[in-house]
Order: sequence, then structure tokens, then C-alpha cells
Amino acid sequence: MLAWFRVLSSLLTVLTLLASLMSGAARPLLSRRDPQATERAAWLRDTWPTPPDPVRAAPEQVSRFFDGLPEVERTALARRYPDIVGNLDGAPIPLRMLATRIAIAAAAREAPAAEAARYVSWLTTGRQFLAFDPVHGYVAEVVGDLATARRVVVVVPGSGIDLADFDDARRGYSAPLGMARALVAAAGPGLAVIVWVGYRAPKLPEVAAARAGLARAGAASLARFVHGLAVAGRPVSVLFCHSYGSVVCALAVRDVHVTDLVVYGSPGMRARSVAALGTPAHVWAARSAGDWIEWVPHVTFLGFGHGPDPVDPAFGARVINASGAHGHGGYFVPGTVSLRNFALIALGRYADVTCMPGAACLAGLAHAPTAGHATIRPKPGRRAWSQNLRPGR
Repeated sequence: MLAWFRVLSSLLTVLTLLASLMSGAARPLLSRRDPQATERAAWLRDTWPTPPDPVRAAPEQVSRFFDGLPEVERTALARRYPDIVGNLDGAPIPLRMLATRIAIAAAAREAPAAEAARYVSWLTTGRQFLAFDPVHGYVAEVVGDLATARRVVVVVPGSGIDLADFDDARRGYSAPLGMARALVAAAGPGLAVIVWVGYRAPKLPEVAAARAGLARAGAASLARFVHGLAVAGRPVSVLFCHSYGSVVCALAVRDVHVTDLVVYGSPGMRARSVAALGTPAHVWAARSAGDWIEWVPHVTFLGFGHGPDPVDPAFGARVINASGAHGHGGYFVPGTVSLRNFALIALGRYADVTCMPGAACLAGLAHAPTAGHATIRPKPGRRAWSQNLRPGR
């Protein structure tokens, strides 16, 4: 009976995808001016030493450029070009936070009343942002103390998430910001979590959710973001990837240096097995009771589907216990075994992780380094982060 149910589920999914394709479902970009495009031309024409192209320059080039400038000139650039500097991977982290606050304040002056009030609340409650792009719906927010954290992790959300709803309080712990706050609360002050909403995530039942095109574009952006953090002195230890975000992470992980990749509620990872991901990172997978993703066909057909189920033992991931979690968005609810396990992995405390019954998820594990996979540190001459990463700056 179960086999027939899966077959019928697969057929229904294919028909839904075809109907979506025929309808041409798509989500338009927000219709407002693009301050980054406006600033980029002026940025490239400026008279001081040739600036890095914000579209083409590698994070290392960006870092070298700012290293060659005195503090007063860096600050002047952040104020003059906030939409460029705030989203520039490889730029000093305190400078990005300053620029992003200026960009949010500018957006608040131009946005409709309800949206403006939301932006003002961000600025007045001490929240910290590393990126802000209201045109494309992108944002990156820091939860915890990035200046002093022993470990830094990134949460990558899935379908339907953008700047408009990543912090929706009505969704509680299923919203990306809710996930991050729960993880920091469970792990303690040694952890900083960055919510990264840096790609165009498909909406359901948009046909793009069953294809990899948006994930490939997102993977390139994610790899650049993580690399930029390492260049700026804050290497990322773990990627936590939900739903379609796990496809993004799977395509990015071979190009980033992390100790762990955690996927939950995953439709598949566009790989036949963990070995095919091409990463030395530990790959963990979790699925809660009642998560509808279980019924998504784990196949690829004519470009549709994301391949084998990551919690299938044959895939080779370390399958962890997700007891207490329910549904597609319940993994970070306080008191769940899934949240406890996520916090332990985030801190590198593998020995205390509990596996899915019948799974051997701890086999062959070594202790994780305290400060992440990389060992990059701030370069001489830069002010300490603790002097710069203050709320309200």
C-alpha cells in the first residue's frame, strides 16, 4: 500500500509541476529603483585608488583595497556608498555593518509607511546586518556576538523566503530569524549565527522549486559570502540548510571551507551520495515527524527533482535524531531533540549528538576545532571587532 501511495504521490507532483510550468508562474522583483546600480557607476568613477568592481572583484581584492586605506577613508566610503559597501563580500565586517545601517535608514525614508516602520524598528532595537538589498529581497542578519564568538554558523532558508518575511514573528521558530535565535539560545554565548537570505528562493508551487537553476545561482552567492567572511577574519564553521536551501548548500559546499553541513527538511541534494558532494565536511541530515517533504519524489527526471533522500542510509549522511520536532518548520522549537543536536553540532560537540534510532551517525568523527575550519585572523593594524560591532553604530 505504501509503495502505491508513493507512486501516486510522484505522479501528482509531476502533474503539479507541469501545470505550474504551463502557467508560467514566476515572482517578479520588487519594482523600485536599484541604489546599487546607481552607486556602482559613481563608485567606479571615483578619484581615489582604483576601487574593486563590486560585481566582479574577488573578496581578496576587496580586502586588499580596504587594507590600503586609513580608517577615516573607509568610513567615508561606507557613508558615500552604503549600498555598495554593505553588500561587498571581503570588506571589513564593522564597515559592512555601518554601511548597511545607513542603507536601511535611507530605505526607511523612501518606503511605504508600514515597511518604513519595520526598517526603523531594526535600527532602534540594536539588530545587526551584514547585507541589505531591498530591490532583490536579500538580507543577512547576525544573531549573537560576531566579535567574540568561538564559532560562526550560517542559516540558509528554503522556498518562499526573502527580506519581506525572513523575520516574520508570526511564524515563530519556523522563520529563519526564529531559527537563528533559538540556536543561539540553545548553544550559548560562544556561537554567532548569520541568517543569510542572499538568493532568489522559489515560491511553492512554482516550478523552479523542483529545478536547480535558482539553487545554482544561490550557491555561487553563498560561496562568495562565506569566503568573504573568512577573508574578513570570521570563518564559518557550519551551514544549516532548510528545505530548498539544502539544494543551494549542496551545490556550494565543494567551494567553501566548513567543518559541517546540516540539512533538514531536504527534498534532495542534487547528488547521488555524500561522496558525490565533493566535500570533506561532515554531512548531517534530519527529518521530523510529519514533514511533508518525505512525500516529494526523490528522483530526477528531465531536470525536475533533486535526487536521493538525504536521510536514506544509502545516501551516506549522518542521520540525527529529530524527536519532538513536527512538520516542515518545527526543527528549532525549544525542547526538541533536533534543536539540541543542532546546537551541539554548531559547537563541535559531536560526542553528545544523538543519532536517529538504528543509525550510526558518530562513526569516525574527530573533534571539531574551536574556532572553525579556517584559521584566518584580523590583519595587523585593524581595530578590534569589539570596538566596532556595537549596536547603534
